[in-house]
Amino acid sequence: MTPTDHLGHNHGAGAMRAGARHQRRLAIAFALIGGFFVVEAVAGILTNSLALLSDAGHMLTDVVGLGMALAAIQLATRHARRDDVGQHTFGMYRLEILAAFVNALLLCGVAVYVLVEAVGRLRGEPEVLGIPMLIVATLGLAVNLVAFALLREGSKESLNVEGAYLEVLADTVGSVGVIVAAILLEVFGWTWIDAVVGAAIGLWILPRTWRLGSQAVRILLQSAPPGLDLAAIRRDLEGIAGVVDVHDLHVWTLTSEMENASAHLVVGEGADTHGVLDQAREVLQDRYHIAHATLQVEPADHRGCDELAW
Repeated sequence: MTPTDHLGHNHGAGAMRAGARHQRRLAIAFALIGGFFVVEAVAGILTNSLALLSDAGHMLTDVVGLGMALAAIQLATRHARRDDVGQHTFGMYRLEILAAFVNALLLCGVAVYVLVEAVGRLRGEPEVLGIPMLIVATLGLAVNLVAFALLREGSKESLNVEGAYLEVLADTVGSVGVIVAAILLEVFGWTWIDAVVGAAIGLWILPRTWRLGSQAVRILLQSAPPGLDLAAIRRDLEGIAGVVDVHDLHVWTLTSEMENASAHLVVGEGADTHGVLDQAREVLQDRYHIAHATLQVEPADHRGCDELAW
């Protein structure tokens, strides 16, 4: 079969990726949070509030995380438009997953720092200025709510955007905690509440960080997408007319919404190889939502593939 014999298979880039679709909203959230981070950090130092400083530290990871997310989307999109891919034969899409993984590491670092600092502060009686702390935390909550609304939709489609969304979500909860701490501090004079709220923010961040990091690691290790039944895929491919065996089946995620598969389809004598390719592509697309598949059709008397060591 010559390359021109098989029609209807599009190797183009297709629809815009999930991360790229939400790039503008990411940029707006980045500008809002980046601008307010400076305000909150200065206020945290002046008021001597660990809760406010922990929220500012988390906001810094928001700024870095959103910046990396935007940079990853830009590089991946720019590289996808080039005809000369060079050494990056799969493009730069995986940068978005790397950005999500680094975001998880940053979140974990902030959480650990806050917990350690909170333990130290509980042993003393630090002087904290409640009213300025309350004003800044309220403004921070407003900024976070705007960013939260901007990123919510994209978080359901892109792991990269989800990483930024989780950071903003955690920061929103943190701002609420700081507001509560400031009110209790002013009403009852509980200086220890500042450290307790700071520690609570750190503990609240950790499980969400673990979830994001584990998802990113799973993709980086090229594991099959969770919930995908590889045995069922093999059976469906073997059920195609003319196919007698399927081997070297691999399924992995390149980046959010980009599932890939490769397989060797062994066909019997006289099989319609055009029809096998078309049906295999339809099976993967319609039943398993795998749009990009590299399929090798082999005659049953072909030898050599079984000699591979991995």
